[in-house]
Amino acid sequence: MSAKNGVEMVKKVAEFISKGKSFDRVTQMVKITSGGEGRCVGEFTVEAEHLNRVGSLHGGLTATILDNVTTYALMSKGSHPGVSSSLNVSYISAAKPGDVIEVDANTMHAGRKMAYIECVLRNKADGKIIAKGGQTKYVDFNTQSS
Repeated sequence: MSAKNGVEMVKKVAEFISKGKSFDRVTQMVKITSGGEGRCVGEFTVEAEHLNRVGSLHGGLTATILDNVTTYALMSKGSHPGVSSSLNVSYISAAKPGDVIEVDANTMHAGRKMAYIECVLRNKADGKIIAKGGQTKYVDFNTQSS
């Protein structure tokens, strides 16, 4: 799949998923800006509804964004979304209302059964890392059980 086709497919998938009635709708503000060939980059502006009680970007929303954008990165390689087997997030610094956050996910390895995807969220204005992490996904759905 070419990078152009990959990013267009990822944009369509992201729009479809975030416009649904499932929990994923909380990520509808993330706009995919580039990607393909195992990578997905998006951005969003932190708004009041994205905040925790102390006025910074909510950690649960951060984890959900990381989960979704890493999945889009994997799908840009032509893979199905797989099933998460582990998800990790390290929270580095706070994001405040009005901050534009760039989300950059990259598929490190996609094998026959497992895929490993990393992600960094940065403040677009100063490059400061807000959070980083990744996930491991099970992608082998063609196995027959005995």
